[in-house]
Amino acid sequence: MEVKSEGIQLRCDKLQSPVIPRTRLRIWFIRVCSSIVIWTCLVQLVTVSELWQSHFISGITSSISRITQVQLPLRSDDGVAVVLPPLAPARNYTSNGFLRVSCNGGLNQMRAAICDMVTVARLLNLTLVVPELDKTSFWADPSNFEDIFNVKHFIDSLRDEVRIVKRVPKKFSRKEGYSTLAMPPVSWSNEKYYLEQILPLFGKHKVLHFNRTDTRLTNNGLPLDLQKLRCRVNYQALKFTSEIENLGQKLIQILQGNGPFVALHLRYEMDMLAFSGCTQGCTDNEAEELKQMRYAFPWWREKEIVSKERRSQGLCPLTPEEAALVLRALGFGRETQIYIAAGEIYNGERRLAELRAAFPRIVKKETLLTRDDLQQFQNHSSQMAALDFMVSAASNTFIPTFDGNMAKLVEGHRRYSGFKKTILLDRRKLVELLDMHQNRTLAWNEFADAVRQFHESRIVRPTRRRVILDKPKEEDYFYANPHECLCEETNCDDLPGPRNSSDV
Repeated sequence: MEVKSEGIQLRCDKLQSPVIPRTRLRIWFIRVCSSIVIWTCLVQLVTVSELWQSHFISGITSSISRITQVQLPLRSDDGVAVVLPPLAPARNYTSNGFLRVSCNGGLNQMRAAICDMVTVARLLNLTLVVPELDKTSFWADPSNFEDIFNVKHFIDSLRDEVRIVKRVPKKFSRKEGYSTLAMPPVSWSNEKYYLEQILPLFGKHKVLHFNRTDTRLTNNGLPLDLQKLRCRVNYQALKFTSEIENLGQKLIQILQGNGPFVALHLRYEMDMLAFSGCTQGCTDNEAEELKQMRYAFPWWREKEIVSKERRSQGLCPLTPEEAALVLRALGFGRETQIYIAAGEIYNGERRLAELRAAFPRIVKKETLLTRDDLQQFQNHSSQMAALDFMVSAASNTFIPTFDGNMAKLVEGHRRYSGFKKTILLDRRKLVELLDMHQNRTLAWNEFADAVRQFHESRIVRPTRRRVILDKPKEEDYFYANPHECLCEETNCDDLPGPRNSSDV
């Protein structure tokens, strides 16, 4: 019986052995084919969505987004669930083409340019490509947009105004027969220029590349909805990355924990001194060093500069020594906590000595944070500037010693946040007073009284921007005083003229 059973078992094994490999091969083949089909469908689906912005796909993704926001609420620090509001419906429009922009300058110059370019894209019904940031300026910062700003928030928060994509679809590449037109738009241009001169270019070129973006949109004369869109981008859509936001908030909390503080935007950095030609308080060797730097950068067009003349015209940033005298004259005491919102001060602690002697509680981000905190931001000047921007916007008092882009944009943010105290220094008058005091022709009490008197009307208050027809460079800057975004509804008639804050 055992022999027979073994024989039967052997026959069964022989009958089954060829069947197993065939079955496994067939299953394996089916799985491979199915995977290929599925992935092909997915690739096609993504391609169709990217190229034609399928309303069907957009509807599905919007629904999924709303569902996930409801199902996965965030939690605040105290553990309470926080449900984010659903995204606004995406604006439905036929795009006239893609707008690429390369921003130039420092962080705040680029920030204003981004606001302008979103507005231009909205006006012309374009699809905006996430802006490219300047990597060739003096600071040579390699940061991309996503290294400084929250890209997802930027795209999502503006979806009801303009379509924003991370890159131009491959369909519109040179290989497919499309050419990109690179050009700088004309500075201080209004909507007529963009509608009549720029929009027709998209008939031939589906992609335009604005390779310069600074001050390419006028301050005044734009429709109210476009002005308000500029504000919406600036104050809501341009949110820093979580890393910058978290570290900035840590800085603010440290400062606030030590009491009220003044943010002093001490623009006494090497690049500013070289660019402006201001050498007050410098040795002959230092003045020559700054001059050589100015000649080393071809785009700094003005080369031969007389420092004394520039200073007498109020066109130089205050020196640290001058800032110390002015702060004392304005009534700030030795106990005042002062945050230096700036990069590396030229010749560092040597030039800060008098300021530190007058105000021992001077701090910087480098002294408040650990080396580990700042490590990821080192050699990224725009990211470091973002930290100073956050602190300056949150300070109890903000005092810029020069009216550059950061000073102007911080002023605008502080207006937008309820007119926090900002003192705009009258440098031309201050130079006269400082020289008289240092020449001992003006006693300290007289000097201090004069400084306070001249600055009573230079504390920022609600005002209209100054308009100078055909001289946009001399007008008040939109981002320093976006009064259309600060008025009740649409009525700005009750705002006083620009006498209080616009004569810098």
